[in-house]
Amino acid sequence: MNRFRGRARRTPQAQAPAAIGQRLELGLERLTHDGRGIGQWQGRTVFVEGGLPGETVRARVVQARSKLIEARLERVLGGDSERQVPVCVHADLCGGCNLQHMPHATQLRIKQQALAQQLQHFAGIQPEHWAAPLLGPEYGYRQRTRIAVRWQPEQQRLQVGYRQRGSSELVEVNQCPILVPALEALLKALPAVLGRLQAPQALGHVELIGGERPALLVRHVRALPAADVEALGVLARAHQAHCWLQGEEGQAARCVTADAEQAMPAYRLADQQLCFEFAPGDFTQVNAEINQRMVNQALDWLAPQPGERILDLFCGVGNFALALARQGAQVSAIEGSEAMVARAAANAGKNALQGLHFSQADLSKPVTEILSGQVWDAALLDPPRDGAQQVVRGLAALGVGRVLYVSCNPATLARDAGLLAEAGYRLERIGIMDMFPHTAHVEAMALFRHHK
Repeated sequence: MNRFRGRARRTPQAQAPAAIGQRLELGLERLTHDGRGIGQWQGRTVFVEGGLPGETVRARVVQARSKLIEARLERVLGGDSERQVPVCVHADLCGGCNLQHMPHATQLRIKQQALAQQLQHFAGIQPEHWAAPLLGPEYGYRQRTRIAVRWQPEQQRLQVGYRQRGSSELVEVNQCPILVPALEALLKALPAVLGRLQAPQALGHVELIGGERPALLVRHVRALPAADVEALGVLARAHQAHCWLQGEEGQAARCVTADAEQAMPAYRLADQQLCFEFAPGDFTQVNAEINQRMVNQALDWLAPQPGERILDLFCGVGNFALALARQGAQVSAIEGSEAMVARAAANAGKNALQGLHFSQADLSKPVTEILSGQVWDAALLDPPRDGAQQVVRGLAALGVGRVLYVSCNPATLARDAGLLAEAGYRLERIGIMDMFPHTAHVEAMALFRHHK
């Protein structure tokens, strides 16, 4: 007789899924392309923000799927890793710099690996040459920042700071070492002044802008009392800056400390002896030293010759166009914003440059409709994060010989590189640019040349 007859057969208990907020303990083995530690827990892959290979950690689950878990580091329990103490006291909470715990050399390595992986995944191509990374200072580099403000009615006080990582809550900051010193000093003085305003509830956000004529830009949702405007002006002047106010979204900012023409923010490319003015809401590069080195490298790689016809697409305020024209090229620059086109043309005039033509066009549409019937020796493009799919197809159709692509998104760069490769271009060289140290942002420059 079978003594086990009638008993239920035992089967291994199914593993319960991880729950949001659950704490896990696990070892980490390697890094993702954006700097998260990777480990295993009950057969599932876990990505731990803030973790490093070689560490055993306790992490809290923030998102869970059947095979993948995303978690945030709570404590390092042991192990041997490259971990370093962040310079900023707010690094563990602030949503800005998520890699300060990691050596800079490791940051650069994972960024280059991320770019290489995207090129292989999306385009199946390898560059002929990897350029050395463009490097600048690790701290004190950022020329622009946006500060969040939030009125707390229960406490009758104003919060001033940055958004927390993975949250809508604010981190009230008293330092930000990635800012240039002049802006960090202004940031430290800002909370006390804003907190004493008569109408703090009217504030939207604040931007700090460095460069030749620093600016304090205050976005407000309703009119500010005259006393508040005066207090903001006093703060700005104390830090050798101008105060700008902006009301409804889309309205032009107005300067309240000087005539707008004399107060317009500006930056320089000293190596090209160029000065660029821009409005407070315009896009400009936040890392001045890397921007200079980026322009120098673009000129070196593209090697414009006097009289060559070169396209500058997504030209902004003329950052690359004016430098190309300084080399003697005939530059046609295109930008989607009419206001930016006007500013770029004005910058060309103020720098006494000839050989430039600026125009407005929607570059999300086929450029063959914009540029048909014309011949171009080379093109430079610096698109937004969604890339330049239509543009690269058009450049290939126009037979442009050399294409220099400046990218802020490895995935769309890789996608567009694949399109260029299909059209007969080879990826001659590529390299990362350390525009945002201590973050996972990957900026890159790539040169494509058409097979003859």
